[in-house]
Amino acid sequence: MQWPFSTPSPSIKSEPPTPLSPLSMMTSPMKKAFTSMQGYLEEIGHLTKLDPQEAWLPITEARNGNACYAAFHTLSSGIGVQALVLPLAFTSLGWIWGVTCLTLVFVWQLYTLWLLTQLHESVPGTRYSRYLWLSMAAFGDRLGKVMALIPTMYLSGGTCVTLIIFGGGTLKLLFQTIWDATTTEWYLVFMCSAIVLSQLPNLNSIAGVSLIGAITAVTYCTLIWILSLTKGRTIDESFHQLEAKSNMARLCDILNALGIIAFAFRGHNLVLEIQGTMPSSPKHPSHLPMWRGVTLSYLIIAFCLFPLALVGYWAYGNLIPANGGLLSALYKYHSQDTSKVILRMTSLFVVINCLTSFQIYAMPVFDNLEFRYTSNMNKPCPWWLRIGFRVFFGCLAFFIAFALPFLPSLAGLIGGMALPITLAYPCFMWIILKKPKKLGAMWVLNWALGFMGMILSVLLVFGAIWNIVTKGIEVHFLKPQ
Repeated sequence: MQWPFSTPSPSIKSEPPTPLSPLSMMTSPMKKAFTSMQGYLEEIGHLTKLDPQEAWLPITEARNGNACYAAFHTLSSGIGVQALVLPLAFTSLGWIWGVTCLTLVFVWQLYTLWLLTQLHESVPGTRYSRYLWLSMAAFGDRLGKVMALIPTMYLSGGTCVTLIIFGGGTLKLLFQTIWDATTTEWYLVFMCSAIVLSQLPNLNSIAGVSLIGAITAVTYCTLIWILSLTKGRTIDESFHQLEAKSNMARLCDILNALGIIAFAFRGHNLVLEIQGTMPSSPKHPSHLPMWRGVTLSYLIIAFCLFPLALVGYWAYGNLIPANGGLLSALYKYHSQDTSKVILRMTSLFVVINCLTSFQIYAMPVFDNLEFRYTSNMNKPCPWWLRIGFRVFFGCLAFFIAFALPFLPSLAGLIGGMALPITLAYPCFMWIILKKPKKLGAMWVLNWALGFMGMILSVLLVFGAIWNIVTKGIEVHFLKPQ
């Protein structure tokens, strides 16, 4: 069965020659020429977009991506503001368990990324260029939608809302001495900038934007941990673990710490879409350049996240603000002894990275909106409607950010429900689609990781609910702080 978002890539196959066939009597040069032409036609047949709807949608509109583009997109989507709160996990886990858990989760999610790149063309002649349609191929239409639709839409739309909240708040911090505007006005400035940038037509066309986002993310991460290291510890004893009031509270703190670590690694809901922008052929399948790009980007991500977590906890310990993480700590403890130019440059890089990340996370939403139109009208989306869709989504995300500015406080709860997208579902998909040998190494490994991912998701949701009930959250509708 082929799904609406899967691209058929048939190859032209010749009938096996019989002893009496004229082909079997060709001279050697003629055979070589015929074989070369057949191989060329196979390549063309594989690359041709036979489903016209695929050529109308933003994700698969252009398929001339490469390993560099994949690295740009993966870096831009993989490093974000969620990394700035990583040291908070160490306040509950301590040094040894903190480093151990961070390393294990990094390896785990890198493995599931590899699974997804291999599953992109797991069925011969079919490319799954959306996470949702791979889920439907593996689990069935109804169950696949239930398991993947809401989590992937949250990871796209919810991340865009969070980026407006954090990016707008950082803009206010950056320009507070120049323009005394309200937080809502800064949200509006950020949203308008994001809408203008979102007019680039497809995923391939924002490769340059993703490159800028990757550079700014690596730069501000490096600046923050280097500044924190050179300024030294705020208080020598500040890195001691906090004692919880009860065993249950202690358990929930540990679960929240694991959630912070798990949420620091993002972008699994985009990896198939990124790979869908690449050409593919039997001789040069798309998973090869995709994996090269992913490997390079995650090597850089590791060199950003691990120093942020370790140096951030060493420098500030339990004094790291929960809102804003290391960026807020930098302003709070070193605004007087650090160059204003460096502080503002760091904030500017954070804002730019939020703007560029907004583009790649919004692309699946744009793609889904245009898919609904092209499915009903059986023609490409006109330019004015494409602009309208993107303006509509930007305004909707702004309204949610304005109405629910406390939404990041619920990230633990909602993120716990979306965690299987990263750590569990790819393992189950591999077992269903690849059918490894029963009780073999891959079979056992994927079943074990899949169940562990589901259990961890349940525990994180439980811990988040417990914290909301016992500690509460500051709810302020229509009042951004």
